[in-house]
Amino acid sequence: MWGFACEELFLPKIIHLPSRVFLVTPPFTQLNSPYPATAYLKGFLQKKGFTASQADLGIDVILKLFSRYELTRVFEQPTGIFTPLSENAQHILSMKARYLATINPVIEFLQGKQAALAHAICVRGFLPEAGRFAQLDDLEWAFGKMGIQDKAKHLATLYIDDIADYITEQIDPFFGFSRYAEQLGRSAQTFDELHTALQQPLSFTDHLTLGCLQQYLELEKPNLVALSVPFPGNLLSAFRCGQFIKTNYPHIRIAMGGGFPNTELRALRDARVFDYVDFITLDDGEAPLEVLLQHLEGKVDVSMLKRCFVRLAGEVVYCNGSLQRDYQQHETGTPDYSGLRLRDYISVIEVANPMHRLWSDGVWNKLTMAHGCYWGKCTFCDISLDYIKNYEPLTASLLCDRMEELIASTGLRGFHFVDEAATPALMRSLAIEIRKRGLIVTWWTNIRFEKSFTEDLCYLLKSSGCIAVSGGLEVASDRLLALIDKGITVAQVAQVTRNFTQAGIMVHAYLMYGYPTQSLQETVDSLEMVRQMFAAGILQSAFWHRFAMTVHSPVGQNPSRYQVKINHPELGTFANNDLEFTDPQGHFNDEMGFGLKKSLFNYMHQIGFEKNLQEWFEQKIPKTSIAPDFIQQTLELEPITSAKPTQKVYWFGVAPKVELTTKSKKGHTWSMAHLHFSGWQQNIVLKLPEDQGLWLVSQLNILQGSLGEPITWKDLTESYEAAGIEEDFELFWFNKIRKPLLLQGLLIP
Repeated sequence: MWGFACEELFLPKIIHLPSRVFLVTPPFTQLNSPYPATAYLKGFLQKKGFTASQADLGIDVILKLFSRYELTRVFEQPTGIFTPLSENAQHILSMKARYLATINPVIEFLQGKQAALAHAICVRGFLPEAGRFAQLDDLEWAFGKMGIQDKAKHLATLYIDDIADYITEQIDPFFGFSRYAEQLGRSAQTFDELHTALQQPLSFTDHLTLGCLQQYLELEKPNLVALSVPFPGNLLSAFRCGQFIKTNYPHIRIAMGGGFPNTELRALRDARVFDYVDFITLDDGEAPLEVLLQHLEGKVDVSMLKRCFVRLAGEVVYCNGSLQRDYQQHETGTPDYSGLRLRDYISVIEVANPMHRLWSDGVWNKLTMAHGCYWGKCTFCDISLDYIKNYEPLTASLLCDRMEELIASTGLRGFHFVDEAATPALMRSLAIEIRKRGLIVTWWTNIRFEKSFTEDLCYLLKSSGCIAVSGGLEVASDRLLALIDKGITVAQVAQVTRNFTQAGIMVHAYLMYGYPTQSLQETVDSLEMVRQMFAAGILQSAFWHRFAMTVHSPVGQNPSRYQVKINHPELGTFANNDLEFTDPQGHFNDEMGFGLKKSLFNYMHQIGFEKNLQEWFEQKIPKTSIAPDFIQQTLELEPITSAKPTQKVYWFGVAPKVELTTKSKKGHTWSMAHLHFSGWQQNIVLKLPEDQGLWLVSQLNILQGSLGEPITWKDLTESYEAAGIEEDFELFWFNKIRKPLLLQGLLIP
């Protein structure tokens, strides 16, 4: 395979036409927002002068399937083909008339188009109820007596989940709201199983997918369809789309890219893959796609493609002769969401947890503050791949420019920054730029729990519209965090999450179990740490992941260092990412997963903190070795209160009203300044000696207009000392004014 020179081979004849690109995300990714890859590529291609359109087939198929017309067809399908009709499915089928009567209005409600329907939905009996309602949360606890919209959204989510359960059981076993046939794409070292599935008759879902695709092809008339495949759960649908195009539109070329090829197909050798697609590109898609379009227009030879697999003379060949450099992030342009059905996405609430809902509720403009990860050391992560190792941040100014462009084009003021991990420094700069421009936005992102997230910085982020962060706590064990090279400790995470929570920013933690050499005791102790953090109110949401070893991670590339053995080290001919391994330590039990997730589900609902950890598990577990007040003791430690001379000082509050008074005691008289602050959250009166009070007011007036050229800590110190005030400046600042003025907006972030 690798011995061929591309120029010695040939491709089927290509008709050279001006490029019309159709960017497609196959089913399924999310119900509430489009996956952003096609929007990024569309913005770039149009900036470069190409004609591009896009579609998210996932939302198209969901809206077709969950309609009165298609649901009627679902209930008319023969039952018992895949599995005998369960009692729950029989119950759903018996209520089909009610499902058909309610499905269209409920979907419109979940799209935000029928808000008044919430009152009817909240009256139990309006919606038919099946198995999912048996797990119904305590609605009054979760939503109160007035949370009508959210309560209705939660009930409507259970309703469509019931329908989905019926579809999966009786109509299409591959169906899932955020994935399709994921089991076929996950760790598929050979193409055999996927190839066999593609020879089978079309499923009910396939028919809907290809019907939507055909409508787009007739409308857009592309000569290149670019399939973005971020996850294993998009893969079978992507190949079905390619198969349909090759059969019915043989003049259209088909390219595939995205997260799945980038991580799984880097050693592709099976030529059968190219019965369904013509090109597979790796890593950042902008430059490879641009060169591919030039090739299709007859301007570039196949040998000069960039990071691209093709089939030539029956063999898989990797062509990477292009001298075209990759584009830096500031050159790629603003994502272009035009053509996507932003107003038709469905917001759902699966779990009554305000942080957890962000992934499924509301439509978000998706942006990145930086390409790659600035830390790039975690041993479980694919740090050898470009999407992690090539770190390239944008400027706060450019980010705000793009935010303003997206607000204008989409009408949406919510932003999800989908970074691997946003840096504290860049988040600070972004927050300040948002404040300078007076933007009213809501945003959230992924972080590392660094000690740089001080109280002041968290309050600044909150004031700019930041509502939530998510980050990796992983194993909640200092030994394992060091082995992972995470660069944090459990105590540090507790203090940082406290800072975010006190500022009013919600926190989600990614948790991991089954890491190499992780003992059963360490797993139990990790759960105890998590329990204490939820009980202390410094975590609002979390999720346990089973550790997966990948071929691109330090653990996968050097398993002996982590005392594990890879079971099948040879590369497959199709996908190569997840590795099966044996841990000779033998301490971990896969059955732990259910108990970990069960306990966490309860903690996220603020219940079960008093239970012994053993009660969550069927198997015997050791007692935790963590002190019951470990987290509380950690939180009681006073944070370090100091500032560097070059640190900037900001004032986002309103100038106080000054009242000068005189106080007398035992023959001594002195002047006081009462400063009346009117804040967004509370009004306060700060009583200071007159010289300190008047100096503070003068500095606040200077700081009020200094966002462009902020004053430094050194500037303030020198000004204070020049005023001849006797009390030490740091004592004055940190003991007298920092705490009361923190909420008013006096910050050193």
